[in-house]
Amino acid sequence: MACDISQRILSTINEHGPTDSIKLSALLKEDHQKIVGAVKSLQSLGNVIDVSQETIKEWKLTEEGKIVAEKGSHEARVYYAIPGDKGISQAEVMKEGPYAKVGFSKAMSSGWICIDKSSGSPLVKQKVPSIVDSVKENLCLILSNEADKVSDALKQDYKKRKLLEESIIKCYALKRGPEFSLSIVKAETDLNTDMILSGSWAGKEFKEYNFDAFGLPPSGGHLHPLLKVRSQFRQIFLEMGFSEMPTDKYVENSFWNFDALFQPQQHPARDAHDTFFLLDPQISTTSEMEYLRRVKNVHSKGGFGSKGYGYEWKLEEAQKNLLRTHTTAVSARMLYQLAQDGFKPVKYFSIDRVFRNETLDATHLAEFHQVEGVVADFNLTLGHLIGFMQEFFRKLGIDQLKFKPTYNPYTEPSMEVYCFHNGLNKWIEVGNSGVFRPEMLLPMGLPENVTVIAWGLSLERPTMIKYGIDNIRDLVGPRVNLQMVQDNPICRLDKTKSSTGDLMKSVLQQWDQIFKEVENLRKEVQDLKVGMGESGDSTGPGIDDLLINGSLNICIFADPVRPPYSLNILVNILRQQIPITTAVHVHSSMENIPDDLKNFFSCGEVLDKNVSGGISIRLVWKPVGLDPTMVITPTSSGPITGEVNIARLMCSFLKGDLGLNYRHPCSLNTLLIDHWLDLIHKDVIHGEKSDLASFEGRISCKLKEAQCVTGNEITIVDLCLWSALKNLQLEKKFIYQYPKWYEKISQYC
Repeated sequence: MACDISQRILSTINEHGPTDSIKLSALLKEDHQKIVGAVKSLQSLGNVIDVSQETIKEWKLTEEGKIVAEKGSHEARVYYAIPGDKGISQAEVMKEGPYAKVGFSKAMSSGWICIDKSSGSPLVKQKVPSIVDSVKENLCLILSNEADKVSDALKQDYKKRKLLEESIIKCYALKRGPEFSLSIVKAETDLNTDMILSGSWAGKEFKEYNFDAFGLPPSGGHLHPLLKVRSQFRQIFLEMGFSEMPTDKYVENSFWNFDALFQPQQHPARDAHDTFFLLDPQISTTSEMEYLRRVKNVHSKGGFGSKGYGYEWKLEEAQKNLLRTHTTAVSARMLYQLAQDGFKPVKYFSIDRVFRNETLDATHLAEFHQVEGVVADFNLTLGHLIGFMQEFFRKLGIDQLKFKPTYNPYTEPSMEVYCFHNGLNKWIEVGNSGVFRPEMLLPMGLPENVTVIAWGLSLERPTMIKYGIDNIRDLVGPRVNLQMVQDNPICRLDKTKSSTGDLMKSVLQQWDQIFKEVENLRKEVQDLKVGMGESGDSTGPGIDDLLINGSLNICIFADPVRPPYSLNILVNILRQQIPITTAVHVHSSMENIPDDLKNFFSCGEVLDKNVSGGISIRLVWKPVGLDPTMVITPTSSGPITGEVNIARLMCSFLKGDLGLNYRHPCSLNTLLIDHWLDLIHKDVIHGEKSDLASFEGRISCKLKEAQCVTGNEITIVDLCLWSALKNLQLEKKFIYQYPKWYEKISQYC
């Protein structure tokens, strides 16, 4: 059948010349799709015909339009419904049909009818003796395939009236090709043995090879998405210096799974509805009897500074076998062995299967994989734990984290870790974390000043986030689509690198934004100086370049709840180089401002209008929130927002080297300063408690290595940090922990 259509198409082109598939469909009385299929078949023969795709607009009558073409337009029907000069009431007109209202309106606007009120009650009468129903005539033309005789404006009008609809049809224009022929010879696709033996291949035409075509994909095994993500997790742990723990024991006894972790024997997690217990073998024993005795005592009587739980600890309960509910049982064994071998700081990790008697839903299974990290060292804090987790999840490409306090029997403090799932459009729990309790660690024989921090998360939920799966049963279990396993790409986590090159690139980008205002000021002042006949100075945006007509006016709006203490320090430093006058104002919306804020600046509180040159600074206390705002006049620049950004600008005014100069965006020291200023703005000023704890963990490492944050000399980082700590009432804590840093900062404040 297809061959017959192809032959008829060739004959038609030979007789009538160039045509298109729509005309062929009408001429040959075949469905358009069949014509298209035959055309593509002819294309595969080579250059028999030339084919080009075209787009044709076609106008068709709607159901309402077909009624108009048959019975006349709505307005014409209303006109003919009115009897001569007698007229008819409007209510009677509206009974003429469902389109009477539209017809009445159109007939009125066309001037065909009118309303006569001279006889009392209003009557609808014919206004003209005769009419021409052009709407019906035009629709009949379109219906008879003569749409080109109707103007485009009328077509659009009929389309608005829903009498016409426009359809776009894709078709093919056809004409004779260089190798046109009426006989169809199908090219051979294979050279077989019979052709070679008989020699018939010499008289046959073969189809050209398509070397761009894809070959058949090779068959083979495919890694499950869980295994792909697992390998990436393992690589991240190894990059962070962790060692893998042996996790080949799916069956544990209750002692290592619960008791060694200081989890009481009456805890609900040890019930059968939460844990899978074994029937055969039902119990097992442990050889560490002295350790078992210490665990029993700390549970029953307390010890190591703890009161314990005060219950009768039972050996038979600790001997019950179960499918391990967490890999923390493995961590307990490793920590105990570490204590016996002589403690040294370690970092362990494990990724393996655990079992819980859970209710199955979109995010929970009875069998899943747990990822666990354990760090044992001297004097670790919660800040170190948060810092480890943020770095770990950052390497996973997950930066939307929240930490929520929780309770665990064997950790204190404890936190749940939440991550935002874009597919579910909500926060989901991805892990748990905490600091192991002394009641767990000291019976093992670990030193008292050793702290162990740990966190655990499932492997399934990060995999769901990575691959956009919103139901865990589509990832693991009998509902898994094996094609999904084959089609999903390899796991490439969006890891970020903290190399010096990346740091310089990111900081240089934000440098352009932060100092855009300074550059605008410099150019504006330079243009003014040139216009006044002064010589330009291109040495940089110093304070002399920024003064307009001998003075610069700065107004700063700040909230008395969060005073910008770094500003006071910087003003006093600038006074060593240039004259500065200051004034403090209180907005009318503020009440009960403390006296120390009314006298915020240590000197020069009164603005002296007779002083020429220098900088005039006005500080206005008003409720503006966490970020103060600086406005500089007379300039066309916009405001500068945020204490750290104001400090950047004020510090750039300094001439020479006072230890705070901030004028060289390409120097590595300036990049480091920018990095820490951004952290202070994000984690200390605007951050939550978890962000602040993470920042404390980072800053403690720096202040233990050097006297100041970026080295042994004070920079604006230290000034802004002092201001933020003072607003949070944490300065005394830092004074106690880092006396050398306070000794340095006290020289300025």
